[in-house]
Amino acid sequence: MKVSQLSVFIENKSGRLADVTRVLSDNAINIRALSVADKVDYGLLRLIVDDPEKAKAALNEEGFTVAVTNVLAIEVPDIPGGLAGIIAILADAGANIEYMYAFVGTSGQNAIVIFRIENADDAIEILQSRGIRILSGAEVYAL
Repeated sequence: MKVSQLSVFIENKSGRLADVTRVLSDNAINIRALSVADKVDYGLLRLIVDDPEKAKAALNEEGFTVAVTNVLAIEVPDIPGGLAGIIAILADAGANIEYMYAFVGTSGQNAIVIFRIENADDAIEILQSRGIRILSGAEVYAL
């Protein structure tokens, strides 16, 4: 039920994001979702890709520092309040959401929200008991 996410540390200067995407492109790796956070000296690029192991190896080979973390890909109804309902379930259970980002394949269908949750196994159990669908890594990588 967990998805491998790559966190790539990149210098906060022109061209570094292009370098990352070039490496992925050159290695036929497809990006499924991403998020960029910036600090003064560096950026943190979080990526869900179709082949995390191959992507990590290719980026390491080009000198990038890459960490792999487990996240949850949770299906959220693409309606007003859909996300609020999921977050309320997690809040009521005392789950700590460290960060999240989302993507929608087609408007009116369910969105996929990537969550980094402190106690992911507990969150999976809570959400599934409420009928919330959590996608596997294979499902997300194949999107």
